[in-house]
Amino acid sequence: MKNMHILFIGAGRMAEAIFSGILNKHNKEVTITVSNLSNKEKLVNLKEKYPIEITEDWTEVIDQADTILLACPPSAHDKVLNQLSPHVKEKFVVTVAAGVDPTFLEAHLPKGVAVAWIMPNTAASVGKSMSLYTYGQHVTPLHKETMKVILDSIGQSEQLAEEQVHNLTAVTGSAPAYLYYFVEALADVATEYGLTSEQAQNLVNEMVIGSAEMLKTYEDPSILREQVTSPGGATDAGLKSLQKNHFQQAIIEAVRATNDHAKAKKN
Repeated sequence: MKNMHILFIGAGRMAEAIFSGILNKHNKEVTITVSNLSNKEKLVNLKEKYPIEITEDWTEVIDQADTILLACPPSAHDKVLNQLSPHVKEKFVVTVAAGVDPTFLEAHLPKGVAVAWIMPNTAASVGKSMSLYTYGQHVTPLHKETMKVILDSIGQSEQLAEEQVHNLTAVTGSAPAYLYYFVEALADVATEYGLTSEQAQNLVNEMVIGSAEMLKTYEDPSILREQVTSPGGATDAGLKSLQKNHFQQAIIEAVRATNDHAKAKKN
């Protein structure tokens, strides 16, 4: 892998998750510069924590970078892409913003610029993201090598078509919130049986972590569910209650609601 220089425009949680992962695995091969328009103190704190360069004005350093990673809000992209346009003819522009696909990037940048879109999730902060990604029309094998460095630094990934990334972000990006909501509900129930909130949360958290490890090892959730469930037993009664209360349909509707809201914002 050749040495690369990635300029981050935006210094929020996802930016930090990505560049910390990159530095952890490729510290000697990758130079990281981080910019942040509104919070100088945040930049200083990041500089103290990581071996990075910082700037309040990314236009002063953009010529030094070969990859631009946009970690700013979707609403900021119009302005940032307009500012980027004169400087990115030979750059690789990647965004991690929801709804900002390669078609949008290519429409707002000069013709021929290589672009890509990554949709990670919050587990990127612990190197366990399941990231979706897709490319624009002008990427080269070298750009794909850069993309692999970024993606492998934060977890697993899957290349999909642009429309699939839009539709499946609800599953990989938003669904962790559904899972955490489920965990909250279980912990609340556990306190009804004499546990403290801390005990209940630890009990449920460890159950979920252990169950996730089982999925990682055995993969098929239906088989794992059947192993836990004796016909006519207590677990079976609980599952039938979930079915009666349309648990699966509620999840389906949550995914659809997430996608509908995202498409409405895009349009």
